[in-house]
Amino acid sequence: MRIINSYYSNLIEGNSTHPVEIERAMRADYSQDPARRNLQLESLAHISCQRAVEGLTAETREAFDPSTAHFLSWVHDEFYKLIPDEMRWVTNEKTGEKVEVIGGQFRERDVEVGRHLPPEYASLPMFLARFHDAYQAETLHGLEPIIAAAASHHRLVWIHPFLDGNGRVARLFSDAYLRAIPLPGYGLWNVSRGLARGKDRYMEALAVADAGRRNDLDGRGNLSNEGLVFFCKFFLLTCLDQVEYMTSMLSLDGLLGRILGYVKLRELKMAPAPLPDQYPALRVEAAHILQEVLLRGEMTRGQAAAACPSPRMGRDILAQLLAEGLLVSSSAKGPVRMGFPAHAAGRLFPDLFPMGT
Repeated sequence: MRIINSYYSNLIEGNSTHPVEIERAMRADYSQDPARRNLQLESLAHISCQRAVEGLTAETREAFDPSTAHFLSWVHDEFYKLIPDEMRWVTNEKTGEKVEVIGGQFRERDVEVGRHLPPEYASLPMFLARFHDAYQAETLHGLEPIIAAAASHHRLVWIHPFLDGNGRVARLFSDAYLRAIPLPGYGLWNVSRGLARGKDRYMEALAVADAGRRNDLDGRGNLSNEGLVFFCKFFLLTCLDQVEYMTSMLSLDGLLGRILGYVKLRELKMAPAPLPDQYPALRVEAAHILQEVLLRGEMTRGQAAAACPSPRMGRDILAQLLAEGLLVSSSAKGPVRMGFPAHAAGRLFPDLFPMGT
């Protein structure tokens, strides 16, 4: 899911790096094309940053507060310290001036983003302090933290605290916020997939929430309360759509059936292997091992191999499943559990991401 999150978040930014390419980059198998290689490195930076955020939320639990300026700066720095130098620069469209983006540094100049004029840079400390006051989860109760997760996403994009990378930081912030409030089950699905699949509506909803207050009945601040409500509904319905999608994909009967279907396609060489010249077709008995491991969660290697008609066949198939990443293990001889490599995930979870490479 980190790969999927990286893919869709970067897609929103206009950078398309297929999950198969991202997975190759995780094995240090980079494209010979410098531009494609840079996009792979950008994806790895996103994954590394997300892993760091997850580690932070796991360690600090209730004490974790992603709404602080310190956290936002840290996320931005975590991402930018890993991306290629060529991607650290932005160009002023009016003057042609190139400016380097420094990781973790709040902007020190005023900017214009399309039709949006973010707050003046001198007022950023005040806006970030207000952001923290409004959205620190420990002060919210009942359904308020879930509504705040939606509202804070727009408000952070609107503040535009960094010279560049604000959209990506906002999505990483929302990931952290949904984990921190906490929202049980978050991580099995992610909001970036839904936002990317409805990118035009996402951009429209952000623009609607950017609007100024229309009249005395439209909230108390400078921005339209009605516009913020519109965005919150869009954001939360997007989350609900992703929850429903993953719930259907994780239904055991359906997933077991798709595993069998995938192995049969591999047996007939109608579905791609990760490296066709290296790995032969899968035998249909591989489905028995995969289904057993899925149902049990984890099995010893001997137990997994025993799902096949003969010990030798079981060992051979088990070795291939481990080599392809369809099974994974924490050690050379340890128990095995399901893996969902990119070359198979698109078959096992239809529409999770576009097929092909």
